Amino acid sequence: MAHAMEPGRETFDEKMMVRKAIEDAGIPFTYISANCYAGYFVGGLCQCGHILPPRDSVVLFGDGNQKSIFVEEDDIATYTIKTIDDPRTLNKTVYIRPPANILSQREIVEIWEKLIGKQLVKTSLSEKEFLDMLKDKGYADQAGMTHFYHFFYEGCLANFEIGDDGEEACTLYPDVEYIKVEDYLKQYL
Repeated sequence: MAHAMEPGRETFDEKMMVRKAIEDAGIPFTYISANCYAGYFVGGLCQCGHILPPRDSVVLFGDGNQKSIFVEEDDIATYTIKTIDDPRTLNKTVYIRPPANILSQREIVEIWEKLIGKQLVKTSLSEKEFLDMLKDKGYADQAGMTHFYHFFYEGCLANFEIGDDGEEACTLYPDVEYIKVEDYLKQYL
């Protein structure tokens, strides 16, 4: 995330400072890349400031087709605990990427529409409109919204391959039965 926009970039810069200090000190590590927490993103169909799914309309970021990765919080904990004594994760980043949960905002909306048996009215927020909207927000809102920009306009969470310095949690631990987005959304019916 070295290219991340300010002020949201501050979060990534601080993480990189901590990582560098850990590695420079020779401290063994395992970093966890948990991606989008379901409780924060899925319930509101990926809309900023929404935690409950709407039943009438939804705003899509651009065409709504950029993929992101959504993980239920208890699943993040399960995968994290499994890495503790696993030598395969030593000095690596473990990416939690449940295959069934690599979805676009549009796909999440479609899952919700299927569950409620109703089509939502969809409007689209262009990249320019989104960036213009940021100018009127306070610092904290801007920081959070720039993350939404990178996730849902650029697709930064799902548009790269895991290198030799990383591992994929679902491949390491195929026995974990993670919560799928569809099942997560059922709690709102």
